Amino acid sequence: MRILPTLPGFTVIEALLAMLIAALLLGTAIPAWSAASEAARAAEARSLLQSTLDVAMRHATVTGSEVVVCPGDGDGCRDTYDWSGGWLAWADLDGDRRVDPSEALLREEPALAGEVHLRTTPGRRRLVLHPHGGAAAGTNATFTLCDGRGTAKAVALALASSGRLRSVRPAPAVARACMEPL
Repeated sequence: MRILPTLPGFTVIEALLAMLIAALLLGTAIPAWSAASEAARAAEARSLLQSTLDVAMRHATVTGSEVVVCPGDGDGCRDTYDWSGGWLAWADLDGDRRVDPSEALLREEPALAGEVHLRTTPGRRRLVLHPHGGAAAGTNATFTLCDGRGTAKAVALALASSGRLRSVRPAPAVARACMEPL
């Protein structure tokens, strides 16, 4: 008869304690990871918006044509102030504020991912950028960018006439409205 050496092992209680600790760590890590993902998506949305505005301003000043930026897709602008579903920019050569086949589509951004929302004030459904490099009178806009992390993380992006976005703290009611579905 051969005697096998005993190997150190776990008792059932030790295994249960290890699983409990692992569950607690995962319970803490998953929300933190989720918040980081939402923060990254919101930062990407801001970057895409700034990039679109840069391209639109540059095209307007270089070509001498008006450029329209609005929430929408290749079919045209949507009649909304919710930009979360994507947006586009095009050279509006005939000034009719509609995308025509003969007009250059400068950018088309898809819908935002996750729980990220981007909205302008209700009266600002499109921006018109003039060849002199600024926005048309009455088209100044403040965007509100929010995500699944809650109203405390919402940010208002004030559009300067130069096309740059400046971060400001939104009013609490505006931050709450940004989080609500339309």
